[in-house]
Amino acid sequence: MFDTLAHSVNNDTFLVRLGCRMTAAFLVQVGTREFFVTVDRGRISAIDEGQFRMRGWSFAVRATEEVWRTFWLACPPPGYHDIFAMSRFGHCRLEGDLSVLLSNLRYVKEVLAIPRRKADTGGGDG
Repeated sequence: MFDTLAHSVNNDTFLVRLGCRMTAAFLVQVGTREFFVTVDRGRISAIDEGQFRMRGWSFAVRATEEVWRTFWLACPPPGYHDIFAMSRFGHCRLEGDLSVLLSNLRYVKEVLAIPRRKADTGGGDG
């Protein structure tokens, strides 16, 4: 999923425009794997995988692989359709400076849901 995320976001004019005020780094944890996503004015400039002890991020979204697979289905079940629903039902954890997340909420939600596009077209599981 993260192999093509930057390309998908950076080539989507709508998403870049939607995130044009976001310049921040955030963490997405998928099981034991951590992905640091660096955004510069709506464009993803880097996605680095690893557990960097001194690496800073504004906010984090943490969930198991199973939860993310369910979230990335073309039509996820209730409680998995949105990161706040997943948090409310205990499927994921939101951490850090949530004001950065809330200031760019639609952009972040759209970026994290990009794998659903492949699921919608039958292009893979994300």
